[in-house]
Amino acid sequence: MARPRRIPRSQPGLNTIDTLEHSSANQTIYTIESVDHEARGVSHHEGKVVFLDGALVGEKVRARIYKRRPSYDQGEATAILRKGSGRVTAGCPHFGVCGGCNMQHADPTAQVAYKQRILEDNLKRIGRVNPEIMLPAIQGPTWGYRHRARLSVRLVEKKGGVLVGFHERNSSFVADISSCKILPLHVSALISPLRDLVTQLSLADRLPQIEVAVGEEVTVLVFRILQDLISQDETLLRNFAELHDVQVWLQTKGPDTVQLFHPKEVPGLFYALPEFGIQMPFGPAEFTQVNPYVNRLLVGRAMRLLKPKAGERIADLFCGLGNFSLPMARLGAHVVGVEGSATLVRRAAENAEANGLSDRAKFKVADLFQIDAEGLAQLGQFDGMLIDPPRDGAMEVVKSIGHDGPKRIVYVSCSPSTLARDAQVLVHQHGYRLESAGVANMFPHTAHVESIALFTR
Repeated sequence: MARPRRIPRSQPGLNTIDTLEHSSANQTIYTIESVDHEARGVSHHEGKVVFLDGALVGEKVRARIYKRRPSYDQGEATAILRKGSGRVTAGCPHFGVCGGCNMQHADPTAQVAYKQRILEDNLKRIGRVNPEIMLPAIQGPTWGYRHRARLSVRLVEKKGGVLVGFHERNSSFVADISSCKILPLHVSALISPLRDLVTQLSLADRLPQIEVAVGEEVTVLVFRILQDLISQDETLLRNFAELHDVQVWLQTKGPDTVQLFHPKEVPGLFYALPEFGIQMPFGPAEFTQVNPYVNRLLVGRAMRLLKPKAGERIADLFCGLGNFSLPMARLGAHVVGVEGSATLVRRAAENAEANGLSDRAKFKVADLFQIDAEGLAQLGQFDGMLIDPPRDGAMEVVKSIGHDGPKRIVYVSCSPSTLARDAQVLVHQHGYRLESAGVANMFPHTAHVESIALFTR
């Protein structure tokens, strides 16, 4: 079957009046009223909402519509007729083709303002709640922040060989890039050498991705391979590891198959929480926040909101490696961390022991997506609770909190819509106040909204 022809897309983030390759004869002019959760400009035309890639608040744009539905249209700006105050020239030469970032055309301050507004709108519209205080946004470096990444690999003969990078915008194709400004400089500099390396491997067409994990002292590359290495491949990988001072790991199937390849005697990955004197070891396939700079600030804020202290009993639900559990224990609280993965629970317990906190931090395995009031009660009573769920949120947890639930709940969220949904239950069913909320710019130049909220009663 012939491959369907791709419709070319213009680059978002235009800075001048420019019709590009598209005729303006049938293009409407739109005034942008807001930005949505996918960083698209929002306008209205003939009774329908219109979502436009590459358009910012306050702008007047000409646009091409590529999807029409009864209640909304989707398109992209092809000419900026009036620039918004937040527009800047994108800092990366691959912006608009590479799909790794979609907000580089907005000033970082404007990006944070959009995210704060998205959080507020979700809380009000979905949760029917308003925080008493909007917290100042947590911000860190806007470039070189991404210490975890999954690079796609494709052998594309018509583009000259192997491509290594992120997917193209709105596409499953891999972008042809030579650098990436959101990666640390030394990782960005590996993109071209990695292309050359994979080109020489016997399994160049059987290596779909390379995971990157950067710790405080080491950088790990995990090569996902779909067939065995031959002797020449092994030599090439060893030489690459030594030349670029990285660890090479191999993954043949699922995350449990990740194994160290070269060099054999190496220091482990860890990240630091210096405010609390904690070093957190982790494996290349284990979840950690991609942005260690913002994570440090986020943990600090969570501790100041939750105020754990000696003698208190605190629950850390969806605790992962103990990112929040160990700082709570360092402050003197007795912590019960709960996580659905037995592997992560073991790692969290090891991390507690490594930091001298095993007497105050205990960890349990439980499926928090299936928990009920009885299951939550079995964990005991708590003075405080921290909830840090994945995008699906923590609906079963918040539904199960009883009248004797904790006085303070800090909720760390990677999805403003599920935070708002869960906030509605906490406030309108359980009598909590939404005392404060704010965003953490964990992923600069993207539309991802990380946030933190404090509920009290």
